[in-house]
Amino acid sequence: MNDTLDPNIRMEIAKNKQRPNIKDLIPLIFKDFTELHGDRFYAEDTAIIGGIATISGKPITVIGHSKGKTVTENIKCNFGMPQPEGYRKALRLMKQAEKFNRPIICFVDTPGAHCGVGAEERGQGEAIARNLLEMSSLSVPVVSIITGEGGSGGALALAVANEVLMLENAVYSVISPRGFASILWKDASRDKEAARIMKITSYDLLELGIIDVVIEEPIGGGHLDKTIYAKNIKEALKKSLARLKKIPKEELAQHRYNKFRKIGDFAD
Repeated sequence: MNDTLDPNIRMEIAKNKQRPNIKDLIPLIFKDFTELHGDRFYAEDTAIIGGIATISGKPITVIGHSKGKTVTENIKCNFGMPQPEGYRKALRLMKQAEKFNRPIICFVDTPGAHCGVGAEERGQGEAIARNLLEMSSLSVPVVSIITGEGGSGGALALAVANEVLMLENAVYSVISPRGFASILWKDASRDKEAARIMKITSYDLLELGIIDVVIEEPIGGGHLDKTIYAKNIKEALKKSLARLKKIPKEELAQHRYNKFRKIGDFAD
């Protein structure tokens, strides 16, 4: 592992159009995947993919942001930026997983939630907030993996988990470096400087206690060898699920609560 790579280089790798996305990873990590559609309220949102699968022969629910590799694919899935119905679909699948006692695995890769007029009219803020509320009290194990971009509330709506794993070259932040520079310095051109001070890399976030595990990638990024990339994710997932299996069901929500309450604590 290389914990000294410049954050801007990691951002370039995280945004690489050939980086394996959830559609690439599902068949390499899971078996018997059956996709489920719709939020049972308004529409199907292709920026979120979800369904039932197995890992090591055990049933789980898989949910994640979907990005494309071409312009056509990205337009179809709105560049991985979900509408409210995407988050409501994700929540529907989480509650279904809880009903049938299936662990939940979330793949996070989004620049942020869609901020269009229609999304706001249909309750984008409420949909994200509802996910945060409901995820915090789920009675089944929840594991979230930041695979590429983890942007703001659009990412957090799938990341209130017992364990948060992060790929070595992924990034996770409340705002983009360009947005940070625009607000703090009124100069978006200072985005590279901003990236270096924002603590957005996996190693920074591990040190701060925001995430729990850094998953190693092939040198140069996961797009250079998606087989090894997926194998590393699968092994990390299996270890995480094994750890969480030891926690009594009635204590999982408290475990999740304690994890997030500790964020921001400091000692003199």
